[in-house]
Amino acid sequence: MRKILFSMIVLVSVISCTKKEQGNLSLSGTVEGIPSGKVYLQKFENKMYYVIDSTEIANGQFSFSRNVQLPEIYGLSVDTTQGSLLLFLDNNPVTVKLDSSSYYRNSVVTGSALQDLYVAYKKDKDVKIDEFIKANPKALVSAYALYRDFSYRLSPEEIKANVQLLDSSLWETPYVQVLNDLTKTLEVVSVGKQAPDFTANDPNGNPVKLSDHLGKGYLLIDFWASWCGPCRKENPNIVKVYNEYKGKGFNVFAVSLDKNKEAWTAAIAKDNLTWTHVSDLLFWDSEPAKLYGVRAIPSNVLVDKDGVIVAKNLKGEELGKTLAGLLK
Repeated sequence: MRKILFSMIVLVSVISCTKKEQGNLSLSGTVEGIPSGKVYLQKFENKMYYVIDSTEIANGQFSFSRNVQLPEIYGLSVDTTQGSLLLFLDNNPVTVKLDSSSYYRNSVVTGSALQDLYVAYKKDKDVKIDEFIKANPKALVSAYALYRDFSYRLSPEEIKANVQLLDSSLWETPYVQVLNDLTKTLEVVSVGKQAPDFTANDPNGNPVKLSDHLGKGYLLIDFWASWCGPCRKENPNIVKVYNEYKGKGFNVFAVSLDKNKEAWTAAIAKDNLTWTHVSDLLFWDSEPAKLYGVRAIPSNVLVDKDGVIVAKNLKGEELGKTLAGLLK
């Protein structure tokens, strides 16, 4: 698969000048199994999609023709509440066979070399991000991959090093700007640093301050959401550890990246999460998440009674083992 990725370098480099300009988008296609309705064109921003245009489906076909920023990342959806197809669009005409089943995984995009590179990248399960960027330094896919799939795995120094591998034409993209801000944030919330304080509302709408929950032992600041499958799978482990150590100097302070209050409170009850919960219901625009540089969930920070960060992202058995050592 890596040979496939590298063989696309020349093609992508020809069309992937990343200086954004207003261009005429030529986008058309068919919708599988849906003869009528609407297709929504969305702008991708901070892991979210915002509708910028829509068009009617006529006899299973649709088309868009308008001025947009190119090259850039967009989305297509037939139902904005049920996911979207991620699209890397350039200045070339693009056709899409849009299949909304299985979260659009069976959709086929033709005409965008950037999209071809992205599809090949997603199929490769052994991508080394520095090698990928070196092979595709001017491709918007490289900036996106670093931003979306690797930023939460890397140290601030590693993020900076990979950003420098990107062509300078990508440095002004929002993806690299987020990465530059993230490195500064991660340095502030590294192990040994004081955990930043914040206030957010509990499920009853009452403001709750993080610092008011310090001073009684170790506190796990847990970032999660009801819509996050891996979070829900990790919750039973946190419940187990909490029940074992809650009387021995351990507590949990949960921060949700939900956007729907009912879904959030239902998940709290269903997963039996009996500790303090807060959320500003802003999804990936969550202010506490930004404050701690959270780019993927589940994510957590363990602080001592003085609010000093002692560990980060403890999952599975590691959380229990770490507390066992700390609470001897």
